[in-house]
Amino acid sequence: MSRDLAAPGARPARTPDLDRDGVPAEVLPAGERFLDRVNPVTPFLAAVLYSIPLLTTLDVTSAVVALALATVALGIAGVRPLEALRSSWILLVAAPVSAMSMLLYAKPGGTSYGQFLYANITDNSIQLAIAVGLRVLAIGLPTLVVLSRIDPTRLADGLAQVAHLPARFVVSALAGIRLFAVFRDDWTAMSQARRARGLGDSGAVRRLMTMAFALLALAIRRAGTLATVMEARGFGAEDVARTWARPSRLGWRDVVLVMAAVAIAAAAVAVAVATGSYRLVGSA
Repeated sequence: MSRDLAAPGARPARTPDLDRDGVPAEVLPAGERFLDRVNPVTPFLAAVLYSIPLLTTLDVTSAVVALALATVALGIAGVRPLEALRSSWILLVAAPVSAMSMLLYAKPGGTSYGQFLYANITDNSIQLAIAVGLRVLAIGLPTLVVLSRIDPTRLADGLAQVAHLPARFVVSALAGIRLFAVFRDDWTAMSQARRARGLGDSGAVRRLMTMAFALLALAIRRAGTLATVMEARGFGAEDVARTWARPSRLGWRDVVLVMAAVAIAAAAVAVAVATGSYRLVGSA
């Protein structure tokens, strides 16, 4: 992501081939689509502008409209249904759990269908449960689908050049994210080593604790080594202007994404207000 601060006279590293949007060719999939060329910083802004209006109300209408429009927009952007499901499957668990808690413990209202201790199922709680479940899907589905396509390296470039976050923080965070993939390999290697020594066939809890401690020690050791290496390569310097191998720019796709997010949220709230189903949070 960042060019090394090399010694005077050293040959600079080759800059990767960039397209018109400043996106390196190697990070784009073969079947590149609209979302692949959006600046990685833009989806975070779009997610905030999309979520805030939908969080002000607890009605079914706005959630259904937002979910339908967001699904259509993702389809137009080239996101396939299976891909969307793969990115947001966790919502299939989160939405029912959120709805169940609202069903049992929401403010009572209307006919009561059952009561046990503090749980009371009424007309109001049923309506709120459906609204909350749909709202989790309406907000979470497009957000997770869009954010799951972000490349960490491009995100770091955008945070430093577009959001103007401190380069030292951005580079360190990117290095840490890159190490997450290594943890899985370390865990597999330690598990296989323990089995080869006859230590991995019994005591699941004890094995888990010992391997977790070993992984923690290995991670701390690797972090120390990585910090030393980054300091040696000049990543800790604060009195120099850092250069970037890949420029991160905003384009028309970023404007379209933000405008689409705002338009969908505004349309959902407008339909709810027009139909009289708008239900301000706190008034339920």
